[in-house]
Amino acid sequence: MKKIWYGYNLSYIMSSPLSPLDGRYQEEVEPLRAFFTEEAFTRARILVEVSYFIALSQEKEVRELPSLSSRQIQSLWNLVEAFNGKEFQKIKKNEKKTRHDVKAIEYYLAEKVKKIPGLKKAASFIHFGLTSEDINNIAYGLLMSRAIKRVLLPSLKALAADLTKLAKSGKSLRLLSLTHGQPATPTTLEKAMLVFVDRLRRQELCLSHFKMSGKFSGAVGNFSAHKAAYPNVNWEKLSKKFIQQFGLDPLFQTTQINPHDDFAELSHIFCRIDTILLNLAQDIWLYISRGIFRQKTKSSEVGSSTMPHKVNPIDFENAEGNLGLASALFTHFAEKLPLSRLQRDLSDSTVQRNLGIAFGYHLLA
Repeated sequence: MKKIWYGYNLSYIMSSPLSPLDGRYQEEVEPLRAFFTEEAFTRARILVEVSYFIALSQEKEVRELPSLSSRQIQSLWNLVEAFNGKEFQKIKKNEKKTRHDVKAIEYYLAEKVKKIPGLKKAASFIHFGLTSEDINNIAYGLLMSRAIKRVLLPSLKALAADLTKLAKSGKSLRLLSLTHGQPATPTTLEKAMLVFVDRLRRQELCLSHFKMSGKFSGAVGNFSAHKAAYPNVNWEKLSKKFIQQFGLDPLFQTTQINPHDDFAELSHIFCRIDTILLNLAQDIWLYISRGIFRQKTKSSEVGSSTMPHKVNPIDFENAEGNLGLASALFTHFAEKLPLSRLQRDLSDSTVQRNLGIAFGYHLLA
């Protein structure tokens, strides 16, 4: 059989998005791009590295790194503010040589810092005493905290508010209950919707109180390199203050990595939210099927390729599928991320790079 794709412009195919989140559904998940793209992650890591460099300069015992002037500090913050796609590509170019993303960031920043007047020798203190996970876990915690506050929690509140409004509109509408799919005691549409509002509000409360954690203690969590170089610095105190400035809960009893129990806890919250939303989508679908709800037609839209008069409940069906994808990933995060052999293995790294996909399908649903 002749291959039907023969003669296609393969360069066009190769440039197309692999995931529908970056293609068909890009507009719906756009608010998450500021937190979950690789460029956003890299920028957050630069913020952490620069913040640590400034914190080190304020330690009197670290004599080789003198206190920074206000102008030098501003120049350092400018490196974060000015970071863009062009600068990101410079780091990616470094990474092709190093085969290590954090080392590529370190080299990039060291070159930038050397160009700041008076900091040529001090540039060697970029990433001093740290392991990659010290930078990565703080960056992830910062991005997740912001994504929750600015996108995920507001979207959940907005949905609960919409359902509350829908419930009030159905206050006087009596509804035949179905238990086991059979006619049962009557209820109201208001009550049916308020059940979901109450369930979502409980999870909203859990999410609003949730805090990511942070680890910042060197190769295997003992500040070994830090204390070997500067034994008189209270590294535990510095670490605690440093982590808290990002709004994270400090961890001290760790291996090389943050144990990711925070990600597991957060994943379980979103699994519960998505289960409630799945239940909601299925019930709305059934109410539409029973004629309790009717969908409004749009003149430009076609409900079916062969029956254009139909208005199918595709948004609720798509939501059901996308919630399944999100929950599958959240479940994997919760089961996998807290597991690491002895002081560490790298299997968490590639999994964490997919966090945005789970939250993307959640937000889309």
